[in-house]
Amino acid sequence: MRVTDKDVAYVADLANLELSEEERSAMLRDLNSILGHVDRLSELKTEDVAPMAQVSGTFTVDPALSESERYGYPIRDDVKEGLRKSLPHDAAVKNAPDTDGTFFQVPKVIER
Repeated sequence: MRVTDKDVAYVADLANLELSEEERSAMLRDLNSILGHVDRLSELKTEDVAPMAQVSGTFTVDPALSESERYGYPIRDDVKEGLRKSLPHDAAVKNAPDTDGTFFQVPKVIER
């Protein structure tokens, strides 16, 4: 699959980017180069390569181990002891530079 100039223009518009003709040409060349490299990678013979979820040596697929033990890092138990109360709403909006009393108000940053 090749990226076209129309594709680059469409994505640039979605990202709200203004690309010069030179920048758009470079983007087109770079994206097609990346896709070409991915196509070359898909030609590799990988049947004898074991699947890897992590590059770390601490990962194992042993189903007898807990998830925390398989991944080699601890997973916190979902307990209420470590939780703390949220900031009260009144305190949260008290020091806001602009609020309607309920919500923070922020200036519009995207003009279209």
